[in-house]
Amino acid sequence: MNWAVYFGVTICIAGWAAYMMGQALASTWRPMWQVILYSILLGLADRFIVFALFDGELLSISGWLIDTATLMLIGLLSYRSTQARKMVSQYPWLYRRSGPFSWRQSDTP
Repeated sequence: MNWAVYFGVTICIAGWAAYMMGQALASTWRPMWQVILYSILLGLADRFIVFALFDGELLSISGWLIDTATLMLIGLLSYRSTQARKMVSQYPWLYRRSGPFSWRQSDTP
């Protein structure tokens, strides 16, 4: 595994796409399982870019799993962070932020 290609393609390019995908799905109130589905497809596209531009192995199961797991993690974190932000901003009388990825019910009646 070439670490420069992994960082450049998977983390920077496809990771940015996974981050934006998570934000878009959370902003439109889509279910979380769609992040997983789209991450699998994004992992396939990432594997193809590595193959086409950097002479990587196209049918590398381990490479695809590592890339997809990385993209899925970025997408899920982005999804949950955006969802927490939206819950607190849209329902400030019900919820308060309790961390970067969570919210809790407000104490005020």
